[in-house]
Amino acid sequence: MDQLRAMRVFARVIDEGSFAGAARALDLAPAVVTRLVAELEDHLGARLIQRTTRSLALTGVGERYLERVRAILADVDEAESLVQAASEEPHGHLRVMVPSAFASHQLARHLPAFHAEHPRITLSLTSTVDLAGIDEQHDITILALRDPPEGDFVARQFARSEVILCASPAYLARAGRPTDPLELEQHQMLLPPTSMLQRDVSFHHDGDQRSVRVPTPRRPLLATAHTDTLYAAALAGLGIAGLTSLVVEEALRRGALERVLPGWHALSLGLWMTMPSRKHVPARTRAFWNFMLRTFGDADRDPWQTHPLCSGAQAPA
Repeated sequence: MDQLRAMRVFARVIDEGSFAGAARALDLAPAVVTRLVAELEDHLGARLIQRTTRSLALTGVGERYLERVRAILADVDEAESLVQAASEEPHGHLRVMVPSAFASHQLARHLPAFHAEHPRITLSLTSTVDLAGIDEQHDITILALRDPPEGDFVARQFARSEVILCASPAYLARAGRPTDPLELEQHQMLLPPTSMLQRDVSFHHDGDQRSVRVPTPRRPLLATAHTDTLYAAALAGLGIAGLTSLVVEEALRRGALERVLPGWHALSLGLWMTMPSRKHVPARTRAFWNFMLRTFGDADRDPWQTHPLCSGAQAPA
């Protein structure tokens, strides 16, 4: 029996709350997970997990054993990190949790460059629609937040992305181009679910410091947390969508979408990289961290609004 592997599987079963969840997270067959935990229990001569048809729970000795297992695994990971940090070339497997919109619209296009720099690093990208906090099962978690993240972890902001109102030229030709935020109530809006939004949104104007507070539509024409669905619907001419600059930059540049209410700004999200606090960071983690800073910047700014059609510096003709 590979005892260290069995210990990792045992800890992951508890983290995931089920054998099936651990199997998915570790990319193992469920039968392998069950067998490894059973072999570990046989080796120890003690029951670690109390199983029922619907749930599982640690036994008393299982709780004490898990505490020591976590400490042992942390020491092993730290020892590996020390060796890898001293090696000439970063290598190994890196686990990254990332918002799905950032992964598909920005990160994926830069992965060939990362691979060219670090051919011995493999990646697991876990994408999710609503990512609000760090996942300690991943080496790096990328977050898009209104406010700086708080917690016992390392965090670094590498960019900011403004939420931009935009629509297709066909929709705007048909429905008209609003000139004031209050006119949005007369348009077909494509937005995240109201549970993810504030009750109203404050718009601020660049030129004259005007500020307008607009109620969030209680029932927009389309409400979905899936960013790419909003994006596709806006491209198809369904209505005005609220999308981050990192998603719509390319469509704005080529004229497939137009910025609505240029000069008006509502909210933006900070993009942060986070990782669990560790005394020794693996070389592969540091390599990806530094690559992200070089690629996207290292500042509280929006790198996706350098073009006038993206920034709203001028209205489309």
